[in-house]
Amino acid sequence: MKQLVQRLSQNRHLERSEYLRLLAGCDHELLKYINECARVVAMTYFGKAVYVRGLIELTNYCRNNCYYCGIRKANSNVARYRLEKEQVLECCRLGDSLRIRTFVLQGGEDSLLDDAFMQDLIKSIRRDYHHTAITLSLGERSKDSYQALYKAGANRYLLRHETANPQHYASLHPANMSPDNRKQCLRNLKQIGFQTGAGMMVGTPGQTLEHLVDDLLFLEEIKPHMIGLGPFIPQQDTPFAHEPSGSVEITLLLISILRLMFPKALIPATTALATLAKDGYERGILAGANVIMPNLLPIEYKTKYIIYDGKEAIHITPQEQYKDLKRRIESIRYYLSDSRGDYP
Repeated sequence: MKQLVQRLSQNRHLERSEYLRLLAGCDHELLKYINECARVVAMTYFGKAVYVRGLIELTNYCRNNCYYCGIRKANSNVARYRLEKEQVLECCRLGDSLRIRTFVLQGGEDSLLDDAFMQDLIKSIRRDYHHTAITLSLGERSKDSYQALYKAGANRYLLRHETANPQHYASLHPANMSPDNRKQCLRNLKQIGFQTGAGMMVGTPGQTLEHLVDDLLFLEEIKPHMIGLGPFIPQQDTPFAHEPSGSVEITLLLISILRLMFPKALIPATTALATLAKDGYERGILAGANVIMPNLLPIEYKTKYIIYDGKEAIHITPQEQYKDLKRRIESIRYYLSDSRGDYP
C-alpha cells in the first residue's frame, strides 16, 4: 500500500481501482505514513504557514431543503437572521484588527442576497480593505450573477459539490436540485476567473468508498484551487438526525490524498473535523491542510447558524477563538500567517 502512496506522490494520479484499494486498505500505520508524506508536500510549498480565513455567515435563510442541513428551508425551529451591511463591515473591522487577510462571506441561498446587495457589499469591503481577499460561499447562482460578483471585486468562490455520484446526490437532496447544475456552476466559476473551491462531506448516509473515488476523479477533472472536506455530522431537525457521523480517520486520509494530488491547493482543517475530534485542527494541519477558518460573527448569530449539532467554538467570541487557534497551531510548531494566502 505504501507503493500506492509513493506513486500518488510522484504522478498526482491513480487509477480508480487503486484509489479504491487505498481507501479500503488504510490502517493506522498507513494513515500515519500518508499523513507524513502529505505534510512534507505541504511544507515544500507553504512552509509552516497556516492561512487564516475570517468566516462571516451572512444569513441562515435558505431556499433549499438539503436533507443533511440544519438551516434547510423546512426547519421551522431555526431562529432566522440576515446581517445588515454595517454588521458585516463590523465583522470585517474585527477581522482586520486580528490581521486576518481573507474574509469569507457565507450563507444559505437567500433570495434577498441578490446581485445588487452583494455587489454593494463587496465594493464596500474592497474599498475599506483593499489588501484583503474576498471569498464568497453563497451556493448556486447564474453565470451572469457570478460574473457580476467577480466584477465587483470578489476573488474566490467556495461551492462544495458534496458528492459527485448522481445517485448518491439524489439521496441527499430533493428532486429540484441537480448535480449537473452544481458541477456546471463550478465550471462557470473557473471560467470567469475565480479561485474556485469544491469539496465533499465524508460519511453522509449511503456513501460508499466508490462514491468517494467518484469525488476524487471529479476533482481531478475540474482541478480546484481550494478543496473543503469535513465529516458529516447530523443535525437534530433534519431527516438524517439519527444517522452516525462520518469518520475522522477517513477525513484525514482524504486530506492527505488530496494534498498529494493537488500540492498547491488551499485545504482547510475544518470546523466539522474539530467538532468530532478535540485535536481536529491540529491533526488536519499535520495531515496536509494549510487553512483554518475562525468565525467573526458575534455569539448571538453564531449560535443560530447551525448546519450540524455540537458545532465547535460557537459560544466564545471571535477574539477568544482566534487566540485559542493561535495557541493550538503554535503547539504543533506551525504559525498563523497574516498574508492573504492566494493560490500560488
